[in-house]
Amino acid sequence: MKEKHYQLAIVGGGISGAALMYEAARYTDVQSIVLIEKYEGLATLNSKATANSQTIHCGDIETNYTLEKARKVKPTADMIAKYGLQYGYQGKYMFDGQKMAIGVGDVEVDFIKNRYEEFKELYPYLEFFDKETLKEIEPKLIYDANGNERSENVVGMGIRSGIYTTVDYGALTTTFVENAKATGKECDVYLNSEVNSINKTGDRFYIGAKNGLALSADFVVVDAGAHSLYLAHKMGYGKEFGCLPIAGSFYLTKQKLLNGKVYMVQNPKLPFAALHGDPDIVADGCTRFGPTALPLPKLERFHGHCKSFGDFCKTLNFGRDTAKIFCDLLKDDDVRNYVFRNYVFEVPYMNKKLFVKDARKIVPSLKESDIYYAKGFGGVRPQVLNKKEQKLMLGEASINTGKGIIFNMTPSPGATSCMGNALRDVKEMCAYLNLKFDEELFNKELM
Repeated sequence: MKEKHYQLAIVGGGISGAALMYEAARYTDVQSIVLIEKYEGLATLNSKATANSQTIHCGDIETNYTLEKARKVKPTADMIAKYGLQYGYQGKYMFDGQKMAIGVGDVEVDFIKNRYEEFKELYPYLEFFDKETLKEIEPKLIYDANGNERSENVVGMGIRSGIYTTVDYGALTTTFVENAKATGKECDVYLNSEVNSINKTGDRFYIGAKNGLALSADFVVVDAGAHSLYLAHKMGYGKEFGCLPIAGSFYLTKQKLLNGKVYMVQNPKLPFAALHGDPDIVADGCTRFGPTALPLPKLERFHGHCKSFGDFCKTLNFGRDTAKIFCDLLKDDDVRNYVFRNYVFEVPYMNKKLFVKDARKIVPSLKESDIYYAKGFGGVRPQVLNKKEQKLMLGEASINTGKGIIFNMTPSPGATSCMGNALRDVKEMCAYLNLKFDEELFNKELM
């Protein structure tokens, strides 16, 4: 196959890669872009609706966010809503609705009260919900299976309507590519093209795929989830990092139980999302509970088991520093018990019984017969291990080599921050290739 050259090559057809294609095409004077995806379609892994909570994580009800982090997250989350409004996707791929974080018991109630007072300046729309209000707007939080009011005090902070909370990120991925192509610039997409080599010779990167595809580019961004670090290691970058894939599973109810999204207070020691309940937009509004958090020795959840295990071993980059991180984590009672409990959540017959017990903190009337394991739901989030600092990193990681190639690892909330991350990389590309970024148009449309 004859080699074709592009100014920008993007490896990975999830929402991060697609958002980058869109922003580069619309807001810069780059003329040729290629997106390379290993599978048969866009957003087949963690970006599809069944693989994530479909939530715009803007920091208002995410109790593990500090106010400082929320200030950084909010503008990037707002970009998603502004993009959706710009193209008329509200009610189609983007939905408003009720959402809240709840506190159960005196300690959590005080936490939510204090958090509400601290965060309402940044999010003026936030409301505080006492127990009486929750009886009206989210009654399943209050009453047990016999219709009796739960004994613990319960409060919430959130919003009833008027804010976009829910997105089909898989569908949004496709729109990014469509709207990039609509600019009239050269925006090519190659599917079924698993990249197995990236080499730089002179000023060009030469990209090879297993299907024989051969391309070159002036600038490369790898948005390939856990495989970003795998490819970085192959090029000799990011050796100070390892990857611990965390798989999440979900349970679905047989009917709609909650009117909106309900999140719980997260243990600050845990880098994984606390159990939450969401009306699922691809399951007729039935409530989806989850996720579990299971360390899994594979980079992808439902594809190529043997190869994915081999890639995991290479990307884990196991050594003395990695072993110390694991030991330090497991020394903590909260972390150790959480990990073991989540392994049990995958054991047939025991899993549903234990899961329901945890989920009753949200819906006290929940019974085993109300839920079923959501087969095929969930994905893998690449939690990054920093070997130099000997710790598990929270949130996203990016390796900017300064040499024309960037590798991004985006665990949750990677979908929410896709446009903010794309902005960062677009500006880097423009600086490296001496291209122009139309900041005025970007600010007008997305800021």
